[in-house]
This record gives sequence, structure tokens and C-alpha cells, in this order.
Amino acid sequence: MKGTLTDDIAGIETKVVGKSGQISLGKRYAGKTFRLERFKDGRMVLTAVVLVPESQLWTLAEPHRSRIERGLAWAADTRPQETEIDALLRSRSKGGGRRRGRRS
Repeated sequence: MKGTLTDDIAGIETKVVGKSGQISLGKRYAGKTFRLERFKDGRMVLTAVVLVPESQLWTLAEPHRSRIERGLAWAADTRPQETEIDALLRSRSKGGGRRRGRRS
């Protein structure tokens, strides 16, 4: 029957909690981080998660996220090419190019 909750189930296993209070999920999950949700009715749900360091949270917020995505798309679509250093230096000395970084 389509549209039921069981449509998304990839497999069902029975696990026994050992004397130490642990369950083995198998080597496939070794080293992964999980969020454990405990419900009042006794259910528990493990969800694989990735932790983001606070110092990198800015990459997930707008407008940075969109800019990073555009930059990655540009890099994927743009072939690398040799930089003509003399032309670059000439354009910089004329005040050409756009300004980067914060203004003081």
C-alpha cells in the first residue's frame, strides 16, 4: 500500500541490549554521530547527524550560503586558465578591479 509509513523502511532488525547497556549497530556506522530521541511511550529514534563547529556556522546563514553555492557552481563550470600576471598588475595599478574585504 503506497503512502504508508512503511514505504520508507529500508530494513527491520531486532537488537538486544548487552549487560553493559550497549547496542551494536554494525561497522557500517562506526565513527558516526547520532541524535537519540526518547519518547514517553518508550520509542527511541536514532538519526545520523553532522556537527558544525560554531566558527563555521556563518557558512550556513544567508547571504553567505548563497554566495558559497554560486562560487562552487562557477568553479564547477569554469575551466582553470593561466593568469597573465603583467595584465593583472596593470589593471590593479589603474585602480581597476573590485574591492574585496571590509572597508575600514
